[in-house]
Amino acid sequence: MKSELVKPTHLARRAVVYVRQSTPHQVISNQESLRLQYALRERARELGWHEADIDVIDADLGISGASTTGRNGFKELVGRVGLSEIGLILSIDVTRLARNCSDWYPLLDICGLRGCLIADRDGVYDPGSANGRLLLGLKGTISELELHTIRSRLTAGLLAKTERGELALMLPVGLVRDASGVVVKDPDLGVQERLELVFRTFLKFRTVAKVMRVLNDRDLPLPRRDRFGELR
Repeated sequence: MKSELVKPTHLARRAVVYVRQSTPHQVISNQESLRLQYALRERARELGWHEADIDVIDADLGISGASTTGRNGFKELVGRVGLSEIGLILSIDVTRLARNCSDWYPLLDICGLRGCLIADRDGVYDPGSANGRLLLGLKGTISELELHTIRSRLTAGLLAKTERGELALMLPVGLVRDASGVVVKDPDLGVQERLELVFRTFLKFRTVAKVMRVLNDRDLPLPRRDRFGELR
């Protein structure tokens, strides 16, 4: 579907689809969101861009939008807008681009200055116009409020569990909870033996570096838990 905001000057530049999900777990488990975000290439074609003129920036997969820290894809996007390389930014919604106004409004400023449009699933906006900036500003404010609301709910839930004595944090390797929730030694004899070796070696050499050197020399990896808490 065409938009009257898209001009030849925009079509002469690149259209960029910005893809992001907040955590590595979402990247793995929420494939439908990824599919919808990558499908924005078709939206760019409908707006008038040729396939060869559409780029995808997905370097920020698994990184929160709460700040720009570590978000190299977002920084690349802003830099290319500043160089007048981009005529349109497409995102499934503004929360993909930024979750706080201190990052969102500078992006609107530079897009307005360089004549770059922003599009989401609801429509196409011109950050250089009063109406476009108003709508995008409201979307950014709502996005920031959602982030604070989510954090408040999570914190309240954790505090309530703590008050009831039910907050269960991830245990270190070597300890597990039995069926009744009591913390006990890991029943895996291999894990027990490896950790006992670590402590015996430490009592002998008294430094962590020497312990790791001994284990590496014997090719004895330490048991660990992955991000889902599973023993590896």
